[in-house]
Amino acid sequence: MKIPLSNASISKEDIDEVLNVLKSGRLALGPYLEKFEDIVAKYIGVKYAIAVNSGTSALHLILKSLSFQEGDIILVPSFTFIASANVALFEKGIPVFIDIEKDTGNIDPDAIEEFMEMVHSGKTKYDPKKVKFLMAVDIFGHPLNWEKIIKIAEKYNIQIIEDSCEALGSEYKGKKCGTFGKAGAFAFYPNKQITTGEGGIIVTNDENIAHLSRAMRNQGRTNYGWLSHEIIGYNYRLDEMSAALGYSQMKKIDHIIEKRNKVAMYYNKILDFIETPTIKDYVTKMSWFVYVVKLPEGVDINKVINYLNENGIESRNYFSPVHLQPLYRNLGYKEGMLPVTEELSKRTLAIPFYTDLKKDEQDKVAYYLKKSIELFS
Repeated sequence: MKIPLSNASISKEDIDEVLNVLKSGRLALGPYLEKFEDIVAKYIGVKYAIAVNSGTSALHLILKSLSFQEGDIILVPSFTFIASANVALFEKGIPVFIDIEKDTGNIDPDAIEEFMEMVHSGKTKYDPKKVKFLMAVDIFGHPLNWEKIIKIAEKYNIQIIEDSCEALGSEYKGKKCGTFGKAGAFAFYPNKQITTGEGGIIVTNDENIAHLSRAMRNQGRTNYGWLSHEIIGYNYRLDEMSAALGYSQMKKIDHIIEKRNKVAMYYNKILDFIETPTIKDYVTKMSWFVYVVKLPEGVDINKVINYLNENGIESRNYFSPVHLQPLYRNLGYKEGMLPVTEELSKRTLAIPFYTDLKKDEQDKVAYYLKKSIELFS
């Protein structure tokens, strides 16, 4: 049997909650949407949570709520899912890619500082007044070095949008991810810690962001008046079935994170022949999204992936740099711009990881991964 890269964990309780929605006949904008938002807000420790149909939609609405507009510049890592940058293009903004830390894969605060010093000294083509935003991604569930990030943002008057789509439950020095910027976003695709099938959520303590996001997700209805549209909006609503699934899964979030941590710790134990994920000492809680190893230099990653697949093990290169995707090459980005990102991306491999992954399956992954490295070094 093939060991998949990810696998959603769906219980009978989850199914029953979704069936309750189907039996009720209320399939949109019903009580489960509110219950899901409430349970997430309480868990994260914020005043407001606004559920939407994807993490991408959540990031887009945060930008819109902060009046991001044409020509505005947002700093963003290239070692991330492409939506982190694409949402700026939705509004004709300019994503500027910043390099990352070698160990965590997170955006490098020192690289941000260096870039901002160059901007303000006139050594770049960018207008300092336009560099207004930072898309701060907690990559793979690992929190950013928030103390450094916030200090830089305050120094240069940069607004932080926290892309915590992979980091539900992770904590930096006891404070949950998603709470360090003007607003944060989580996503609930089936490979995430919890799933709603498709879905995302905005978390914030800012009343204006919450108000505008609620309106914009529902075609610009500021008070949910029937066909009364006061601002431009979108169909970013989360349906009731998805909200019910999310609500049910959130009730056991601590148990899910604990089980995923055990899977990660077992990998740490048996993968002593390869570089495993780095967890910084400022991380007081790690909520594992994926498990990504770093292949030794010189190992052909494509041959490793093919070999694992031939032996029933799914794996993926995680991530390919965003700035080298065809879309961004057409905008002028090219090789050599982000050396750490480009080098790390050649070596990062996501191996099977999910809540109910069994030890014997992990043993199989370790066995064939070791053999592949020996074969293709």
